[in-house]
Amino acid sequence: MSADEDENAAELKIGEEFLKAKCLMNCEVALILDRRLEQLQQMSDDPTNQMSQVFEKSHQYVKRFSRYKNQDAVKQVREILSRNKLAEFELCVLGNLCPETVEEAIAMVPSLKSKGRALEDDAIEKMLNDLSLIKKFE
Repeated sequence: MSADEDENAAELKIGEEFLKAKCLMNCEVALILDRRLEQLQQMSDDPTNQMSQVFEKSHQYVKRFSRYKNQDAVKQVREILSRNKLAEFELCVLGNLCPETVEEAIAMVPSLKSKGRALEDDAIEKMLNDLSLIKKFE
């Protein structure tokens, strides 16, 4: 992105390095940290000795704010959001915040309606309904 162009997430102008970056939802990070915690517990009688305060606080945060708890649900969420050809950061915002209405989704991720790639309201609503079903049956 050139110096004279302003970054604007609403228009998906976030810089080339961010457009190509792999983002993780809180629930995905929680699964990774859960696995790491299991490894620490297997390696030591007292896993808290090896766990840094940053690890512990990060783990607490993602556990608290994860909308989806089991691995199958997390995979389904990413699959549903990926079908709509969302940018990684859009996918993670929707997966983390779980908007209930099309209006909420657009308010949280205005780039869903940006020129040239605008998703139809029906497509957004179907995506949100699919996410809601996963949460309901998890």
